[in-house]
Amino acid sequence: MTTADAIARSLASPGGRTDFPFQPPYYAVIFCSQRTDARTDDGYGETADRMVALAAAQPGYLGVESARGTDGLGITVSYWRSLEDIRAWRAVTEHAAARDQGRRDWYRHYELRIARVERHYGWESADGAADPAAPAAASA
Repeated sequence: MTTADAIARSLASPGGRTDFPFQPPYYAVIFCSQRTDARTDDGYGETADRMVALAAAQPGYLGVESARGTDGLGITVSYWRSLEDIRAWRAVTEHAAARDQGRRDWYRHYELRIARVERHYGWESADGAADPAAPAAASA
């Protein structure tokens, strides 16, 4: 398991439930990408691990979740306290260099979306059939 995988999974408890201790509002940066034909020795994994660790050290960083399919399609969502924190992360020199390399070597395309999270909730089978979004079950 890579560092990025470990950190992405750190948001989920052993039972699978997300243990996200931050209450809305906060921001989600949604990075959807399509890899080029990947080579195991192209440095992508090491750079991705480094970016996750670097982001985690930035002010306002709240967490990350990431998945990539065998077809190279990936979605990474990082969570931030404010838009200013997101701007500051974008300006980090090492992050800018990784973006440049991504455009040059690793991605066919990518899209970035920034969204304000107003509410979050979850469900798992141990909770029973109740809809977590129903007024009686919702806390926010």
